[in-house]
Amino acid sequence: MENRKPICLSHFPSVAWQLVEEGSENKEMSSRDGGENGLGQGDIRKPLLNTGSWYRLSSWRSSSMGMGSSAQVIREGAVSVIFCVLVVALGPIQFGFTAGYSSPTQTDIVADLNLSVSEFSLFGSLANVGAMVGAIACGQIAEYMGRKGSLMIAAIPNIIGWIFISFARDTAFLYMGRLIEGFGVGIISYTVPVYIAEISPQNMRGSLGAVNQLSVTIGILLAYLLGLFVNWRILAVLGALPCTILIPGLFFIPESPRWLAKMGMTDEFESSLQVLRGFDVDISSEVNDIKKAVASSSKRTTITFAALKRKRYWFPLMIGIGLLILQQLTGINGVLFYSTTIFESAGISSSNLATVGLGAIQVIATGVATWLMDKAGRRLLLIVSSLGMALSLILVSVSFFLEVVISEDSKVYTLLGILSLVGLVALVISYSLGVGAIPWLIMSEILPVSIKGLAGSIATFVNWLMSWAITMSANFLLDWSTGGTFTIYTVVTAFMVVFVSLWVPETKGRTLEEIQSSFR
Repeated sequence: MENRKPICLSHFPSVAWQLVEEGSENKEMSSRDGGENGLGQGDIRKPLLNTGSWYRLSSWRSSSMGMGSSAQVIREGAVSVIFCVLVVALGPIQFGFTAGYSSPTQTDIVADLNLSVSEFSLFGSLANVGAMVGAIACGQIAEYMGRKGSLMIAAIPNIIGWIFISFARDTAFLYMGRLIEGFGVGIISYTVPVYIAEISPQNMRGSLGAVNQLSVTIGILLAYLLGLFVNWRILAVLGALPCTILIPGLFFIPESPRWLAKMGMTDEFESSLQVLRGFDVDISSEVNDIKKAVASSSKRTTITFAALKRKRYWFPLMIGIGLLILQQLTGINGVLFYSTTIFESAGISSSNLATVGLGAIQVIATGVATWLMDKAGRRLLLIVSSLGMALSLILVSVSFFLEVVISEDSKVYTLLGILSLVGLVALVISYSLGVGAIPWLIMSEILPVSIKGLAGSIATFVNWLMSWAITMSANFLLDWSTGGTFTIYTVVTAFMVVFVSLWVPETKGRTLEEIQSSFR
């Protein structure tokens, strides 16, 4: 298809509608051109669900009817991309709300349903189990139903799960709701960072990608904060709101252009990219880069495990899985899930308020990381973040070791409690500056589009498996030795510094196609 010169369609509404009409007339020519560029549809499956055209047609139709506001609002590419990111960010907010829900509700749920501590611990862990199941399916769902389609599918079990929890009268409904909800979270945790990476311009991809983790921390903080004022049933109803809003919001954003290109949907691919970059922006260069990347990748829609043995596949997969495993083995989920217990061990009386404060600090620090992502670079931030975590964990572990041998009436004991609190705050800040957001961002950047479905499922499953293992083991480890637990986390975090320094590439300022071609 020949490249058109950039025009501002908000100034020429009739031209905008004419382009839509031309799509059907030139379908045969577009298909032939797509085949020449590796976008042929002959051996590629059609998506099972595609809602991309609805947005494109409705936006341009509004312009043609004299309602030029739609085109004017997204005339600047950044505005359009930011709007898309804000819509899909409702998914990670749901993710964070799920993670934070069990902390403020434990006492009330145990009392109302007469649960034992082990039964409630099982309730908390079932979200991770459901997420592991969702992780197994997420790659293929996102592959054949699109990024938007998979988010829509993920939102439904989330809503159903929260309804089950809110109406639970026994453990059956409580457990089932948590499991179903976790399934949706597993799909969200993979799809959102991939969608954001695939729609973002290279100079904004880091900052926009960090919005995923920022939204997770906002969800955690909302669960902590609202849990102080409403009972657990109402809190469960409130937990369903993000995905309830997400479903209609998905109809107002375009599908990932890179996914559309891979599926051979040439017209939709270029239209989606034009909407994202702005109607008066020349996208010809980016279109050609994406076409070349798709053409050079395998035309098969199914990549087998045997194909992952090739270095261009296993090396980026190893980096992605390694980062996601180490992210969990630093013990951060154990710290966040049992922060109230840890604060009590440190001698902090208002442990619930301290937990809310820790959540607020995490949001602020993640916001700073969002601003720094495209300035400092991913690799540098990861090294600084993991190094800061290691130093913080050393401070916490030493403080807890010394508290065991010092009298509680000593002033030194009080000082050690303050030091352990400072160490925990520094740990959360350091984690939020890089280790929290960047592993998901890098995973979505470095995996080639041809293996993203299978490899993304593997990486996401391993991450949730490690999350479950840390969440289940943290309580037992803390009972064994608080200082010893944080020492184990220190060793893992120190290894993460080495891992990042040796193997993780810098992806700042490079297109996805440039990053992925560097592994060939």
